[in-house]
Amino acid sequence: MTAGLAQETVNKLLDFNQKLDIALLDNVVAAMYASSGQEQKMAQEVLTTLKEHPDAWTKVDTILEFSTNQQTKYYALQILESVIKTRWKVLPRNQCEGIKKYIVGLIIKTSSSPELMEKEKTYLNKLNLILVAILKREWPKNWESFIPDIIGASKTNESLCQNNMVILKLLSEEVFDFSSGQMTQTKAKHLKDSMCSQFSDVFTLCQYVLDNSNNAALVGATLDTLLKFLNWIPLGYIFETKLIQTLIMKFLTVPMFRNVSMKCLTEIAGVTVPHYDDKFIAMFNESMQQLETMLPVDTNIKDAYKKGSDAEQMFIQNLAMFFCAFLKEHGSLLEKQPSQEPLLKSLHYLLLISEVDEVEISKICLEYWNALAADLYRESPFSSTASPLFMSRPANSETPGRRKFYQPVLTKVRYIMISKMAKPEEV
Repeated sequence: MTAGLAQETVNKLLDFNQKLDIALLDNVVAAMYASSGQEQKMAQEVLTTLKEHPDAWTKVDTILEFSTNQQTKYYALQILESVIKTRWKVLPRNQCEGIKKYIVGLIIKTSSSPELMEKEKTYLNKLNLILVAILKREWPKNWESFIPDIIGASKTNESLCQNNMVILKLLSEEVFDFSSGQMTQTKAKHLKDSMCSQFSDVFTLCQYVLDNSNNAALVGATLDTLLKFLNWIPLGYIFETKLIQTLIMKFLTVPMFRNVSMKCLTEIAGVTVPHYDDKFIAMFNESMQQLETMLPVDTNIKDAYKKGSDAEQMFIQNLAMFFCAFLKEHGSLLEKQPSQEPLLKSLHYLLLISEVDEVEISKICLEYWNALAADLYRESPFSSTASPLFMSRPANSETPGRRKFYQPVLTKVRYIMISKMAKPEEV
């Protein structure tokens, strides 16, 4: 592609008075991805010039309809995304509405069958991101019906419902996780309030799917979406519904759902509210009962981790995070229970997990053991009257109750920590 030819190509593609030459555009995109050197540089310049043209977005529908090249379609969506992010507020209202309807139509068309959805995965994901970019600018003011619309559509078709769960998850991430620095605090608060006020119907849909669907992909997408919701939804949806029960009794023991279920339970375990103590105790006891059927207490977790698949290794890490989150926030609650067997078993599991040779897991466990030791020390510091090097208690003093309870466990922690220390160089 010579400089002259490149200019001619640009002129032809930018002549909006004639029909866009899709075959030519496909060739330029192919050159961009498949060639190298000067030809690739020229193709890049052509595509950049076209993308920056203020009217380029008006050709997106033609490109998406007639191009046979996935990379060209992706390029067209990038043009549209750029317009939404930089010029949405100056576009005439009717054009904004037209783009909205067009994107929604494409998403429905692409996600209405599981086969097409799988085949067009990357393309559909980009469409979803574009829809969320529009929502950040339109919802709720100019698109009040979005949540009712998406819930209504979800009831018509399972694969459509599955993709709608992905859209809701992306929207939740944009509003609650990534909003700082990307939008004003007022705008972020308005979106958060809108999400919370309309959440009831979303939750009903999630619960309906979890209770009734036998479609594994849909259930998985719903659990993934629910995981994103758990750090902001009103607590009543967590503790005053059967959500926790469903997660533990229905999904925790199913291999394909246990990782996301454990992550959901970990998110719930990190909540600190005093008036749901009974719910936390029940959740912990039921989780422990299910865990014992999946991972008996005499399992050599260190070996199991070494031989396990990626998903099984991830489960061990998620289990460590669950125990650490729960014991850190609610350990004192478990100490006060008539039976301390669940607490002792959880500490036993955590000791076994601490032995695993994996840096991330070791860090997770060590953070909890460090917090526990610090808590016990603060509660009853050692006196150091005898010698500054050997902190000790007077001979006649008794070991405090909590420290006595945790003493056997912390002794084992010391052995594990020493066994994992870097060996000194031989002299």
